Amino acid sequence: MGQIVSHGLRLGGRRESGNRDERLTAASIDASKGVMLRALTSSPAVQTAVSWILAKYMQFCAATKKWERRGREHLDICTQTEQGMVAAFWHSRIGLSFMGWDRKAPQTPTMLISRSREGDFIARFARNLAIAVVRGSSRNTRKTKQKGGMAAFRDMTRAIENNACMGLTIDGPRGPRQRASMGVIQLARTTRTPIMIFSWSVTHKKVFDSWDRFILPFPFGKGVVVWKPPIHVPADADDAEMETLRLELERRLNDATREADEAVGGPVIEPAPPRAARGS
Repeated sequence: MGQIVSHGLRLGGRRESGNRDERLTAASIDASKGVMLRALTSSPAVQTAVSWILAKYMQFCAATKKWERRGREHLDICTQTEQGMVAAFWHSRIGLSFMGWDRKAPQTPTMLISRSREGDFIARFARNLAIAVVRGSSRNTRKTKQKGGMAAFRDMTRAIENNACMGLTIDGPRGPRQRASMGVIQLARTTRTPIMIFSWSVTHKKVFDSWDRFILPFPFGKGVVVWKPPIHVPADADDAEMETLRLELERRLNDATREADEAVGGPVIEPAPPRAARGS
């Protein structure tokens, strides 16, 4: 959601110019914009106001879409247990991620949000949608001093034990795009709960040229939510089995994303190359 702020408040890109002075002036303007944006997004008062407006905007977009729901039975398998669970989706789809959840389900919708300036904004946005928040990082559970990873992992475990649906952007907060991290597999193994998998797409939207290809929906038109069969991680899964399950989770979530994008006429957002292949 911080993507919306950073892109939505941007006043324009650098102007091309063959003149050195003009290029320097453009660079100075760009730097000033960055300072102004950081000042705005670091202000609690501004964050509070903008996050409230944005939450209402997303609810309005959702309410004005004609929604098609595919694979709803996979969601029901998870919610009907009346026990905690994990929900996995991509960072680019955080805006309308609440559409992947049944508000009548007994689990409490909860989201893991990073300890960052962007995370502060997303946390306010989530709370405006009546979504509980756990702060920390799912990407590195060892760097407790910098990210509060282990503390967040314990908080997530405790929340799931108290019947939360713990939502994770499993390629966030930095990517690579649509590549699943191991943190969600570790959490599912520890809590012995299923991973609910879903994605969505809509007509009438803006796809940003950001690392995650963030999607900002516009009102009206069509929306599609796709759920895939949940992933279950055995409590005694070894490293090899966990890696197999991570890849299967990634495949299923990318299948859901591709199906949703194709159902609304595209564009289909493809995953970034795996980390091992990025430099080759």
